Amino acid sequence: MTRNILILLTVLTSVQIFGQNELRKQLKEIIASKNASIGVSIKNIEDKDTLSINGNLNAPLMSVFKFHIGLTALNLVDNGKLSLSQKIFIKKEDLHEDTWSPLRDEYPNGNMYLTLDQLLRYTVSHSDNNGCDILLELIGGTKAVQKFINKQGIKDFVIKVNEKEMSTWENLYINTTTPLATTALLEKFYNGKVLKENSTKYLYTLMAECSRGLSWMKAGLPVGTELAHRTGMSGTDDNNLRAAMNDVGIVKLPNGRHLIISIYLKNITETKENTEKILADITKLTWDYYTKI
Repeated sequence: MTRNILILLTVLTSVQIFGQNELRKQLKEIIASKNASIGVSIKNIEDKDTLSINGNLNAPLMSVFKFHIGLTALNLVDNGKLSLSQKIFIKKEDLHEDTWSPLRDEYPNGNMYLTLDQLLRYTVSHSDNNGCDILLELIGGTKAVQKFINKQGIKDFVIKVNEKEMSTWENLYINTTTPLATTALLEKFYNGKVLKENSTKYLYTLMAECSRGLSWMKAGLPVGTELAHRTGMSGTDDNNLRAAMNDVGIVKLPNGRHLIISIYLKNITETKENTEKILADITKLTWDYYTKI
């Protein structure tokens, strides 16, 4: 009986390795034919199964850093230094016109109060750039975020500029991380090693309610699939070069297990539609593999 079990385990392992190699081959085929530097990191949280391609790509974070900012803010909540119900005064001059901001669109005149909960929802779920910078100032700026993320053991992470400062092209390349570092942080976050239980569930929900990137990673998943993610995208320069387009998150599989997918695209000359399809195609291939093994 023991011998038969060992044989079965060996066969299953061989099949899994073959399947993962096939997935790697298919992902590389997608990446090789595209006009962009692409890094991918994948991890099945419960099974510890991992796969990465260009996992150490040093890529611009863009609005993915709103996840890191959210973590830092909620750590302050956990430690009693902030409260989700506390009110923050939003000045009209903080609601810049030339940026993505549902907050500004809803309150164009500013000079009113929002709770920290509302500010986090605008920032994390709806990627509000004005909300992000207001929140970042509240929690101590980029240095506070840098210190907190490094404290989690994440070394491949740099944050020095806010959303307003990223309106300058050169500054788009200052805030950086890697696919592997993102996956490591998402795993620690999901496993409750960064925030307290209530804050972990709260931030996960905000990410699951993300209203951005519907044609990116989400488009590669079956309708209704639970995805807690953060997106990030730059504009293009005069030569139609896009600095970055990213999508990172946690997918709930049909068997109840969870899959981390971190995808970063850098220096892209593909069209926006083609780039979105790259994100969706990588996600679909990954989903197909992990729902069949």
